[in-house]
Amino acid sequence: MKAHKTIPSKSIKAALIAPCGMNCSLCHAYIRNKNVCPGCYGDDDLKSKSCAMCHIKNCGTRKAGKFKYCFECNEFPCLWVKRIDKRYRTKYAMSMMDNLEYIRQFGIKKFVRQEKGKWICANCGKIICVHKRNCIFCGFDWRTNNLIQKLPHNTRG
Repeated sequence: MKAHKTIPSKSIKAALIAPCGMNCSLCHAYIRNKNVCPGCYGDDDLKSKSCAMCHIKNCGTRKAGKFKYCFECNEFPCLWVKRIDKRYRTKYAMSMMDNLEYIRQFGIKKFVRQEKGKWICANCGKIICVHKRNCIFCGFDWRTNNLIQKLPHNTRG
């Protein structure tokens, strides 16, 4: 596994928590060197087509109700949130719905603080990319070494 040692580690910020509960700070598109995505709330012209056209980000119900997060909607969890949650649970051992429930119960500041402690590589101390098995900074296999903390909000199977 070749590590991308030239990529500077970025920090986790509340502004990078998407309506669906995705922590954009952990996304490969946000962390990479080229064609960097600005996160869900950033300029759509700087995103991939799939991110710019995201059903959740562009949800009419969320926008009309001026909700920042999906859990504020009467339809939560909708089909789109359920789909992305299932995909991320299966592929990346992360739950958008758990993230949203945590934010609802404890607030965004506590969630961000917790994320800062949870998604740090035990080998190099930089942010872990949720989409990669190995740390993109040092190559450490964080999933196999079971280094993502199982925090109280990760209660779904």
